[in-house]
Amino acid sequence: MTFNEFKNIVEERFPEINETQMEQFRLMEGLYREWNSKINVVSRKDIDQLYRHHVLHSLCIAAYIKASMPDVYERLRGDGPYSISEPMKILDLGTGGGFPGIPLAVMFPHTAFTLCDSIGKKIIVASEVARALGLKNVKTVNARAESLPETFDYIVSRAVTSLDNFMPWVKGKYSEGILYLKGGDLEEEIAKARLRKGSVSIWPVSKWTDDPFFETKQVIFIEK
Repeated sequence: MTFNEFKNIVEERFPEINETQMEQFRLMEGLYREWNSKINVVSRKDIDQLYRHHVLHSLCIAAYIKASMPDVYERLRGDGPYSISEPMKILDLGTGGGFPGIPLAVMFPHTAFTLCDSIGKKIIVASEVARALGLKNVKTVNARAESLPETFDYIVSRAVTSLDNFMPWVKGKYSEGILYLKGGDLEEEIAKARLRKGSVSIWPVSKWTDDPFFETKQVIFIEK
């Protein structure tokens, strides 16, 4: 997927995006290519599909929020009366080189993002990309989730581990919910995590795009 193909999709799905945000998206490819040549955070074959496999995939969380929680979407964007409200706080746990946190931070400039990873070299990449993009709403932390002193409104993550491993890491760290990008058959994994009955929603990304890459991709929302 080229940037222009990505741009056409995003302008259609998120017409509220402005020129500054689109320019930040455009700059991502060059920045990730440069940093990936120094510190490998995206597989060599995947770097050519950065916009499809990483940036657009990250924005599936924004698509889910817009479709299913429009009031939260407005709060995250700071639209209307929310423009003067206290920014919501989101933790991207296991961010790697900055996914899904950096694309979401571009999408939601009114929201405060903390990008956390236990691997220092990955956080270097996320930090430098965020800095180069001028993202004032991003801070990065080289730590394990359990050591973070803060509580966040939402936690986002992209297939870091199975949910039964993930949930103990974030216990007591969020007040609203978790948005988790995952693929495949999730029934057994959700059962193993022993989540509260009725707290889990699964949104197939195929509802939003017919791109074959996303056919098995899903957004899992776990309500507090």
